[in-house]
Parts: sequence; structure tokens; C-alpha cells
Amino acid sequence: MENPLPRQAAANPTQYNIDAIAKLEHDALNHRTPTERVSDVITKVVGNVGFLLAQLILISGWSLVNLHVIPGLKAFDPFPFGVLALVVSSESVFLTIFVLISQSRMARQSERRSHLDLQVGMLSEQELTTILQMLQKLCQHMGVNVDSSKQEAQSFSETTDVHKLARELEDKLPEE
Repeated sequence: MENPLPRQAAANPTQYNIDAIAKLEHDALNHRTPTERVSDVITKVVGNVGFLLAQLILISGWSLVNLHVIPGLKAFDPFPFGVLALVVSSESVFLTIFVLISQSRMARQSERRSHLDLQVGMLSEQELTTILQMLQKLCQHMGVNVDSSKQEAQSFSETTDVHKLARELEDKLPEE
């Protein structure tokens, strides 16, 4: 029986898997729309301590100038800082939109990963079931006594009903 995996996978399965995962991630990043790319850059820029410090400095400086704390500077947005409120609220709206665009893309990517993981898990279960069934037949053919583990092996060699498992899991999980 020929090995269906590429030669690299047989020689070094860990490295093969790392390369495959890295390729999936690169492909996902390369398939982003221009809007998603811009959103990711903006989210990366604003999602750090440097941006927080810049905001604190900007708002503090704005407040100090417009409260006449710094002598010699004329107030351009007197209390209650209407222009500052407009700028900050507009910035908040746009940043929220960019963050939501990035989160939406990441959620879609996560869902694809979950579907891939489920598919691989189901294939693995089917392969293991087939192997157990073949092993049972081989043991019977060779006259090997497997009575001590027969019941356990029998339950594992039956095909798993994914829908039944999902219903049972849903019944036992706590409500949100």
C-alpha cells in the first residue's frame, strides 16, 4: 500500500504540518480585501500603548491650553471643549468600524479553521474506526484471544454518529 502523504510528510511530519499551517495562514492574509488590509493596519497601529500615550498627551495638552493653564497660549476650544469632543467622538466611530471589520475577518477565518478542524477530526475518526475493524478481523483470523478488550474495542469500532453527539453535547452544556 502506497503512502498517500507527500515524501516530506513521511520524512518529517511535524515540519510538514508547520509548513502546511503557515501556508494556510499566508493564504488567508493574501486573500484579504483592500479594506480589510487597511483595517488590520489601523487596528495594529491604534491597538498599542504608544497610541494610548499619544491620546493621553493630545487630550491633556488640548485641555491645558484651553483651560489657560499654559501662559501665553490662547484658547482655541474653550471649556466644555466642543471641538475636542467632536474630534474624539469621530475618531471613536471610525476606529470602532475598523476594529469591527478586522474582527469580522478574523471571525470568518476562525470559523474556516474550525470547519477544517472538524473535517480532519471526522476523517481521523473514520480512519481509526476502519483500522479497528480491520484489526479485529485480523485478530479473529489469526486466532488471537481478545475477549478481555472485546467490548471496548467493539464500541470504538462502531461508526460515530456526529449528529447524535452534537445533540447530546448541546443537551449537557449549560445555557448562556
